[in-house]
Amino acid sequence: MRERDSHHGEALGSGEDDADLGDAPAGGDQREEGQSDGVQRDDDPRGTGRVDEAGGGPGAVGEETAAGDWLAGRFEENRPYLRSVAYRMLGSFAEADDAVQETWLRLARSDADGIDNLRGWLTTVVGRVCLNALRSRATRREEPLEARLPDPVVTRPDDAAGPEQEAVLAESVGLALLVVLDTLSPPERLAFVLHDLFGVSFDEIAPMVGRSADAARQLASRARRRVRGTATTAQAPGADDTGDPVDAAGGVPPADRVRQRAVVDAFFAAARGGDFEGLLAVLDPDAVLRTDLGAQATPALAAAGVRRGAREVAGSALMFANPAAALRPVLVNGLAGVVATVGGRPQAVMAFTVVRGRITEIDAWSGPDRLRHLDLAALDG
Repeated sequence: MRERDSHHGEALGSGEDDADLGDAPAGGDQREEGQSDGVQRDDDPRGTGRVDEAGGGPGAVGEETAAGDWLAGRFEENRPYLRSVAYRMLGSFAEADDAVQETWLRLARSDADGIDNLRGWLTTVVGRVCLNALRSRATRREEPLEARLPDPVVTRPDDAAGPEQEAVLAESVGLALLVVLDTLSPPERLAFVLHDLFGVSFDEIAPMVGRSADAARQLASRARRRVRGTATTAQAPGADDTGDPVDAAGGVPPADRVRQRAVVDAFFAAARGGDFEGLLAVLDPDAVLRTDLGAQATPALAAAGVRRGAREVAGSALMFANPAAALRPVLVNGLAGVVATVGGRPQAVMAFTVVRGRITEIDAWSGPDRLRHLDLAALDG
């Protein structure tokens, strides 16, 4: 099955990136060419790709048809899954939504009758779109890699995540994995995410990266070694700080969250009390603090947002402790975290990785430029 010729000339990322990918095997898929990330199209003015009662379907043009409704409905059934794939590939909900929207546009332009396996076709397309986005990101990145954190999934400890958040959290092994994935090359990340997290075969992955199935297997293997060598025990697939299996949200079982929350509470009590030794008592000697200030931060400021070692992290905690801030307990990608607010307005989101009773990693999102891109709906109500 081939897309219509009118598709040509619209490329997401580099046209060369799409040109060397070859034909995809999944469900009658084809070579993909896309559109630029984040561009709002006339055929879907809201840029959502969702079924619209007034408009007839995602990006529908002209009279609504039964076939169009059926295709739109099938796409909506797969939307949470596609967003989950794109989030793990890109670490950004805004970019993930753009990738899902681009996937819908390609489906809408295709000969859907020739697609035997719709989910396989959609997986191939969203994988290629994300691969191009990662390649484009690599060519324009200026800030230090560690200063950019993936978008967090923030939920209240007593709440269930919404449908799309559940899809993102399901099969996740925690925030640290997303940080490690940012260190991989785009092909390595694609091979690892699709095979290890979503069970896509290497025969299907191979055309996406323009290599043989054996070469795709090697990409995933190299990525797997990097992940295992970098991730802490708490984020290693299948175990938390006590050796128990992680839960479906990628964090730890509820009983262990209580223990982790106690460590986080002790951290803030020491910080607010100016207790340097108390901070060292709850920090791992090799603790790391990463602070993402957003795209507007200068490279120098972004680089200063990474602190290593318990004494460095403790010093930063004392320096930035704000007694006027209210701390709201949350889960951040299943980990114990807080949202710090002043006057009811969010100032920072923090996630804590706790291993054997000590904090090994703190990831923080701070500043208006960064926070405006986060979904903090969990704080409502």
